[in-house]
Amino acid sequence: MYDGNDIETIKSILKENKSIAVVGLSANWNRPSFFASKYMQQKGYKIIPVNPRYSEILGEKCYKSLLDIEEKVDIVDCFRRSDDILPIATDAIKIKAKVLWMQLSVFNEDAANLSRNAGLKVVQDRCVKIEHARLFGGLNWVGVNTKIISAKKIN
Repeated sequence: MYDGNDIETIKSILKENKSIAVVGLSANWNRPSFFASKYMQQKGYKIIPVNPRYSEILGEKCYKSLLDIEEKVDIVDCFRRSDDILPIATDAIKIKAKVLWMQLSVFNEDAANLSRNAGLKVVQDRCVKIEHARLFGGLNWVGVNTKIISAKKIN
C-alpha cells in the first residue's frame, strides 16, 4: 500500500509545499517540535503553530485548532500521539491541506486512509526536519546523529 514514505514522494512534498501547520508545537526550545519547526522556518517555510496553550511561537500567531487558521495550509505536521491523529486528519481535510504528516513513531492507519481517500498525501513515522536535511542538505544542524561522521577517536 502507498504510504508516502518513499524518497521521491517526500522530496516532492517538501519542494512543492511551503506552509506547515504544526499541531502540538511547543514553545519550549528543547522540544523536538520547536527544534524541527525552527529549522524549517529558517529554510524558508511558513510555520503556523497550532497549540491552545500559547498565543505565539517562533514569532508566529498560534492557533487553538486547524479550523481557526485563516491562511492556506499545505502540510499538517502532527506532533501528537497516534491516538490523537484521526480528528486532526478530519480537520486537515476540512481546511483543504495537501499533506498529513505524522512525526517519528506516529502511525494511524484510520487517519491515513481517511486522508488518502480525501486526496491528501500521507507520511507516517518521519520527521519533516530530518527528511528535509537528508534530502536537501542540513544534517550538520545540531540534533541529528548520522553515525557517519564522528570526532571520536577510534583505537
